[in-house]
Amino acid sequence: MHPFLQLIFTLFVILVCFLIFLVGSVIVAIPLFGLDSLTSISTVGNLSNPENIRILKYFQVVQSIGLFIIPPFIIAWLFHGQIAGYLMLNKKVTVILFVLVVLLIFVANPAINFFGSLNEKMAFPDWLSWLEGWMRSSEDKAAELTEAFLDVKTFSGLLFNLFMIAFLPAIGEELLFRGVIQKIFTGWTKSAHLGIWIAAILFSAFHLQFYGFLPRLLLGVMFGYLLVWSGTMWLPMIAHFLNNAAAVTGIWLISHDKIDPSIEEIGATSESFYVSILSLLMTVAVLFLIKKQNFKKN
Repeated sequence: MHPFLQLIFTLFVILVCFLIFLVGSVIVAIPLFGLDSLTSISTVGNLSNPENIRILKYFQVVQSIGLFIIPPFIIAWLFHGQIAGYLMLNKKVTVILFVLVVLLIFVANPAINFFGSLNEKMAFPDWLSWLEGWMRSSEDKAAELTEAFLDVKTFSGLLFNLFMIAFLPAIGEELLFRGVIQKIFTGWTKSAHLGIWIAAILFSAFHLQFYGFLPRLLLGVMFGYLLVWSGTMWLPMIAHFLNNAAAVTGIWLISHDKIDPSIEEIGATSESFYVSILSLLMTVAVLFLIKKQNFKKN
């Protein structure tokens, strides 16, 4: 198949899987939540109702599986025959590479915060005020939903959020965006670098959170280079999980007064500008260490 046809077929498989899982999830939800709760789905936006949060979390999990996790396996089987080989799941991660990935997420955080603070200051001219208003509204709604999801008091609630917000996206989004879409665009453009950046742009745009577009784009680029330079999907999945899990756990600890809330601002304030620059340099250095380590192993 030409890469363009691969992309079209990939979108078709994603759509079919999503629709199948959507219909199946609604059927399962009827005895699970009751018909009354589902028929009043128009009021599910009331995030002060715990039952609505439960329903939204249920559909969030189903969407992650049906939209991100299942399609890459089907596509890999149809395109290549060997699922593990196509998705680059057949190479083990060494202890050294694992330690380097943990270090990478730790040192990259201030730089990501810095670019996030820049992104939040994005402004449009007056003639595009309608676009800015729509983007702000979309961002506020996403932030409100995320805050409602993360507002858990129990340890079991934290574990479920780690499963929903860290584990499932780390598996599904990396398999789809890095394992399939990045591969297609790399073959199309004949450039691993272009494939990485195009997939990262689509990865960030898919979330429809425009005031977090830049840091998410750079995370996608980092995950893309992790895949190419390590030769294994496990590294970007581990990095993605650690990044999301750190955010989820950090917010939970802050809400329980276990850590200082200012930890979220490291790199984002003018006082920590040089910390963010150092963070960026160290991030690039650790990425090259991972590349060198994989080269030596091979």
